Amino acid sequence: MANIAVLVKQVPDTNARIVISNDRVDLSAVKMVMSPYDEFAVETALQHRAASGGEVTAITVGGASADKVLKDAKAIGVDHIVRIDCDSYLDSNSLQSMISSVISEIGADVVYCGKAAADTGAGSTGPGVAERLGWASVSNIISATFSETISVVAPVQGGNARISVVLPAVISCDKGDVKVRKPNVKGIMQAKKAQVDVKSADPSSSSISIISHSLPPSKPAGKTYEGGASAAEVAQLLRDEANVI
Repeated sequence: MANIAVLVKQVPDTNARIVISNDRVDLSAVKMVMSPYDEFAVETALQHRAASGGEVTAITVGGASADKVLKDAKAIGVDHIVRIDCDSYLDSNSLQSMISSVISEIGADVVYCGKAAADTGAGSTGPGVAERLGWASVSNIISATFSETISVVAPVQGGNARISVVLPAVISCDKGDVKVRKPNVKGIMQAKKAQVDVKSADPSSSSISIISHSLPPSKPAGKTYEGGASAAEVAQLLRDEANVI
């Protein structure tokens, strides 16, 4: 039976309006949710448990407010929830080192995560954790089947590749054909009472300092043309400015 870990992250709702206040992103009024790709990772981890037995531990990094994303994972069926207590900014090196340490501590055999977080989009956590653990790494899988080994499908140039994964391994998940399950009433009630295992953190010094945040520049106003007399000008703009012809 496998000891399965899944990494989850609390991020701003992808439909939220982001504002800047004093050169920093202001998230005080923004709803926080589980990063969408992490939902596919949780579902894949639960399917692995159903096929092979074992237990699933959801892990996140953050302050007390991040407990919500763990409770969301608990509501749909994970066995244990762990928060690495750190509410300060972490660069990728610090974050991955902390996660790797906890994964080693709990004795996981396989780690699932989303292919990228919705807020940063870096996509470095899965491969970075695998590198620190010395494990195999497979990224952006779109489906998985479980028997004595794990067989995954991942996009490659010109199609898809079916890959046999030898454990221990870190596997990052894309949407693919995975249908994420919804919590039922029993799961929600159990999640409310669930205890979060909070682990202390000693992050290494960050090699990156954030100077300021800013929104991207506004898009210029669109142009409207009418009548056949404008066809030549429109064609020129499509060729020279839009680069579509």
